[in-house]
Amino acid sequence: MGKQRVLSGVQPTGNLHLGNYLGAIRNWVEIQSQYENYFCVVDLHAITAPHTPATLAQDTYTIAALYLACGIDLQHSTIFIQSHVSAHAELTWLLNCITPLNWLEDMIQFKEKAIRQGENVNVGLLDYPVLMAADILLYDADKVPVGEDQKQHLELTRDIAARVNHQFGKEKAPVLKLPDPLIRKEGARVMSLTDGTKKMSKSDPSELSRINLLDPPDAIVKKIKKCKTDPMRGLVFDDPERPECHNLLTLYQLLSGKTKDEVAAECQDMGWGQFKPL
Repeated sequence: MGKQRVLSGVQPTGNLHLGNYLGAIRNWVEIQSQYENYFCVVDLHAITAPHTPATLAQDTYTIAALYLACGIDLQHSTIFIQSHVSAHAELTWLLNCITPLNWLEDMIQFKEKAIRQGENVNVGLLDYPVLMAADILLYDADKVPVGEDQKQHLELTRDIAARVNHQFGKEKAPVLKLPDPLIRKEGARVMSLTDGTKKMSKSDPSELSRINLLDPPDAIVKKIKKCKTDPMRGLVFDDPERPECHNLLTLYQLLSGKTKDEVAAECQDMGWGQFKPL
């Protein structure tokens, strides 16, 4: 048997940040030799939000370059741009014709983003998960590296594939392969530096909320110094009353290469003035 196939992608909206790296790209790099990999820059997904075409085009190539800079090896992986393969849009239309509307209306990310867009909600935002399903199913992917927030999208992809197989395939000859999630246990969800209850995001209006991969060292130091903390001494994981503490300890753990127990022991008596320089 050959290697299993992995597919994943990142939107070219703004710079990649530490959450993208720790939650996705670093994982791709570590496991890439084990799989046949397809990593795309999903520019069609990016146009569901307001954008400038010239900037989007430039950002698309920047993301592709960052894939390489982060360690994606072309001996194990194929890097491509979503819109350069017309089959992504074509399969989306075919899947649209068998996907029930209420499945899309129930998607949590659609509900959250629709509130932010108000009366200007576009159909693309609703249909985003079907395009994502097409991205995955087009390549017969066995595994899809996803963060916790994307699990519902992958479940929908499996539901759509199962519906196609039921309507057009045979039990022993399915049309589409049902993919499985590949979820990193640690660091799958990196939170904002200004609000430990929200995911680190490229769309957050505050630059202080995230560390971009192309930030110069002095900017990173400034952001860590200014990041939100709490007034308590002694740093601990998993306290729901201290989300920023948990997030910053997790970042330290991931970037230092130490175990959770090692970090917990090292930092249990520290104040923020001691910890932030670490």
